[in-house]
Amino acid sequence: MESRRAAPVRHEWQERRRNEARVSKADIIVGIQWGDEGKGRIVDLYAQDYDVVARFGGGDNAGHQIKVGDTDIALRIVPSGVLNPSVELFIGGGTVVSLSGLLDELERLGKIGVDVSRVKISDRAHVVFPYHAAADRANERARGGDAIGTTGRGIGPAYTDKVARTGITFADLRDADGLAAKVRRNLDSRRALLAAEELPFPDEIVRSASEAAARLAPHVVDGVGYMHDALESGRRVLIEGAQGSLLDVGYGTYPFVTSSHTIAGGACTGLGLGPTAIGRVVGVVKAYCTRVGAGPFPSELLDQQGERLRVAGGEFGTVTGRPRRCGWFDAVAGRYAVRLNGLSALAITKLDVLSGLDRIGIVTGYSVDGSRVGFAQAANPRLRVEIEEMDGWSEPISHVRRVADLPKAAQRYVARIEELLATPVELVSVGRERSELAR
Repeated sequence: MESRRAAPVRHEWQERRRNEARVSKADIIVGIQWGDEGKGRIVDLYAQDYDVVARFGGGDNAGHQIKVGDTDIALRIVPSGVLNPSVELFIGGGTVVSLSGLLDELERLGKIGVDVSRVKISDRAHVVFPYHAAADRANERARGGDAIGTTGRGIGPAYTDKVARTGITFADLRDADGLAAKVRRNLDSRRALLAAEELPFPDEIVRSASEAAARLAPHVVDGVGYMHDALESGRRVLIEGAQGSLLDVGYGTYPFVTSSHTIAGGACTGLGLGPTAIGRVVGVVKAYCTRVGAGPFPSELLDQQGERLRVAGGEFGTVTGRPRRCGWFDAVAGRYAVRLNGLSALAITKLDVLSGLDRIGIVTGYSVDGSRVGFAQAANPRLRVEIEEMDGWSEPISHVRRVADLPKAAQRYVARIEELLATPVELVSVGRERSELAR
């Protein structure tokens, strides 16, 4: 009699493993300098190939600008895929959100024809209240000459409440009585700090928050469920970072940093994802460096070249309007950020700003007292930078669509950045408009 081999027993964990293999991976785009790298226009471009764009951290202290044809918008909290009409836009639980700021942004987007019903926000996102902004201003005044240079929008104090377990989430807005008690508690705890600030009465803050919450209710979702449902259904998810890696609260130039994790690892905690859910990580890097506010900036140019970069690059803050400090590309900082984020590729922005320079510098090394050091020593007052000079180019390049068609000097500059950061460059921005890109 012919024998038959018994069918293999399939355990539940094996079936689960097979199902996990079919789940989509989320890709990440992060800035790898001190912010203002041009992430918004890169996210806008990449979003054309995705179903969801998700923001994982920060608040409306971020400013992302996008130009598509005659449309030129500045975003502060809504993800930068907004001009792609088929893409859903998700504000994750790792963010802190001003109710009035979000409503104003949704209204502005609606006026230019954007379907804002696509915007969803996690119930775990924390709310920024007027007393947070007041505390931010008071803290900066108290620091005096050691002020950090925050935007004054209340982001830091909102994260402070989150860590102190006294924060108020979008889920908390559903309980009016509980909301009132929490607002009064948080105001009482800051009574001395806010004595010089003019604030609405607690009842007015609660009333305003309740009205805003009612208007925003259709946008609020179970954030963890939303993200996992998207991936498990095979939808393509693009994760958008805010600020830059060198402003990360744990790994940036502390204490001159933002109040959240801005590196790729923050995407997991900010959206409730495990590390196996992450696919590619693309780092956005400006062709030179800028920084807003105080803090170490080793490659800063305090001369006519720095002013030339500021004017040519329009280096003024999207949120604050403050002039940005400008300097040469810093490859030491870049290598540090590549490691922090585990980058798959680079996108270089604002290469066109360098057109017309005879010589262009790149910071290739740091030293202290004659010994080579890494980015950890960026704040050392005895730090010296090593600058490699390269030939510039005079030709305008905004019409170029292939890296191979850039002027030879520009090609060498891009190749040198790729070499120093040991990461492939997959596109180069040669102008502000969406189509002004070279691959």
